[in-house]
Amino acid sequence: MLDKLGGIPVQPNAIRWLLTPKALKAELLTRIADAVSSIYIAALYLEDDEAGREVLDALMAAKAKNPELDVKVLVDFHRARRGLIGHKGDSGNYQMYRKVCQAAEHPIEILGVPVKSREFMGVLHLKGFIVDDAVIYSGASINNIYLHQAEKYRFDRYHVIESAELARSMREMIQTYLVNDIAVSSLTQDKNTELLPQKNDVRTLKTRLSSASYKFESTSIGNRVTPVVGLGRKKNKLNKIVVDLVSQSKDALFICTPYFNPPYILARALAKHLKDGKRIDIVVGDKTANDFYIPPEQDFSTIGALPYMYEQSLRKFAKRQQWAIESGQLNIHLWKDGINSYHLKGISADGKRHLITGSNLNPRAWALDLENGLLLHDECGAWRESFEQEQQHILQHTDRLYHYSQIETLNNYPAPVRKIMTRIRRLKADFLLRRIL
Repeated sequence: MLDKLGGIPVQPNAIRWLLTPKALKAELLTRIADAVSSIYIAALYLEDDEAGREVLDALMAAKAKNPELDVKVLVDFHRARRGLIGHKGDSGNYQMYRKVCQAAEHPIEILGVPVKSREFMGVLHLKGFIVDDAVIYSGASINNIYLHQAEKYRFDRYHVIESAELARSMREMIQTYLVNDIAVSSLTQDKNTELLPQKNDVRTLKTRLSSASYKFESTSIGNRVTPVVGLGRKKNKLNKIVVDLVSQSKDALFICTPYFNPPYILARALAKHLKDGKRIDIVVGDKTANDFYIPPEQDFSTIGALPYMYEQSLRKFAKRQQWAIESGQLNIHLWKDGINSYHLKGISADGKRHLITGSNLNPRAWALDLENGLLLHDECGAWRESFEQEQQHILQHTDRLYHYSQIETLNNYPAPVRKIMTRIRRLKADFLLRRIL
């Protein structure tokens, strides 16, 4: 039971909510500049753009100022070695890493983690900026849009937790299961002498990662935080906690997800929660706020069909639960703010337990990617008001869905989208795609 789940004791005043991407960037740069002993960063990618270079320069400056500083950046191996989707000729972020580190007197470690042998089969989706005794946790990666470098931003969640034990536990897990693994390699090696991981070592990495866990001094009483890591369908503790949060909730759930495509076991738990007379608020991104959305006036590519597929999944769920929408038990909030995108994840149950995570509530995250999260137990109610304020901040740019028919059908979509989705239905590939999206 979640009541008995052990965690790391956390003082009520040890958590801060940053709320905006610009606040995340300012906090991260300040922490890097003031670092004393270590900086560990885990993210899907550190981009070769203005914001990415600014963060990388800050890491290099911190290392130059204090050569004994332990600096490790871990990103997905495959993502680092390819260009952006739709951008031809881009040779990958690792070229920037190599150039910067080879020119430095005191280089930092930038490591690529090949969770699976191919990117579409699974990626490093582990999150956390761990600086000395603090953890900045967000689903954001490092680039212009995530850090709101220019006009456009990608909205996420941002929390700072002051806890030496949590920071130590997260560093130790990274060191033990990633840094020390034979399949994990440096992305700053010289081109002429570069050694890439052996294919067999990469193939077997998922087996080794499936046993990864955070080790910490545990208590099952009082306000605490439980760090959790998960990979694969079997024995995935993070997935189990999500289902338990839903099934054990006594009153209400507040759920954030960029798009709606829940695994069957989660969809079933949500439906039962509603049938039992309890409330659910779901904040999901409008299709135009999806990472892969392509405006009709731009050249279309196949990847641009994804937001429409997710939207149809949401419409199907809303239609099935229309009775709950009408009764006020189910409140679906669509997030949209101009040209900006939505990337929030997490669940709050009964205002008492809060999962902050970078994991999507979809089959891909639950089966293929290496994910983690922090479960906060608010036994004394010290964080309730702050989480409620965060929720109101999230809801600022949302519109509530009152009927499933407000969501467009295939007939309303642009011609290229209709063509692709019709072909998918004709080939009966919907079931397969749902398992990898």
